[in-house]
Amino acid sequence: MVAMAKMAVLLLVILSPLLSSSSDALKVQDFCIANLLLPATPAGYPCKPRALATANDFYFRGLASPGPTVPPFNAALASAYVAQFPALNGLGLGATRVDIARGGVVPLHAHPDGSEILFVLEGTLSAGFVGAETNAAYTKTLNKGDLFVFPQGLLHYQYNLGNATAVVFSAYSSSDPGLQVTDFALFANLLPADVVSKVTFITEAEVMRLKRFFGIRSLPTGLPI
Repeated sequence: MVAMAKMAVLLLVILSPLLSSSSDALKVQDFCIANLLLPATPAGYPCKPRALATANDFYFRGLASPGPTVPPFNAALASAYVAQFPALNGLGLGATRVDIARGGVVPLHAHPDGSEILFVLEGTLSAGFVGAETNAAYTKTLNKGDLFVFPQGLLHYQYNLGNATAVVFSAYSSSDPGLQVTDFALFANLLPADVVSKVTFITEAEVMRLKRFFGIRSLPTGLPI
């Protein structure tokens, strides 16, 4: 038993640098600009050669103007995740800009891999999230200059309360926080309508109507809700 215990300790000593090498890679470097030509790993993208880095790698103007409008929500979305801004690789940072037109909405959705803090640049909107343990709702009317935080993985939303376009910027604790939009997950999937009806208690006729409304789709790559 003593010999086996010593062997186990020895194996841990030998393997621990290998097990932690990917997550520790960025700790021994000041930055790691993503090489998007290579596949991502659980620890992020491989690094662009340091000798090829320039100041332009650390500059991004993609949030200076509204992104494309996502139907049917009437909200325009622009993203700064690692796929758009490779310098974010391994830094645990991401950002989005959302322009919510009058009557527009950012629907219920969740980011499984990052928390979000939202800053209102212009306009008035309602924002909130639902707690996972009690299903308590935490909602607030936000105005210019306000901040609101959405904890990681929780369903949250925003919608415009004013008569003009609301503009918000969000920062994330991940360079790729992930996204699942509830409407798309429920009604733009390939599950049969009778299955969706059974598991949601929504009538099959209403499920069919919503499936026709949303259509079968996958989430656009990089959609930064």
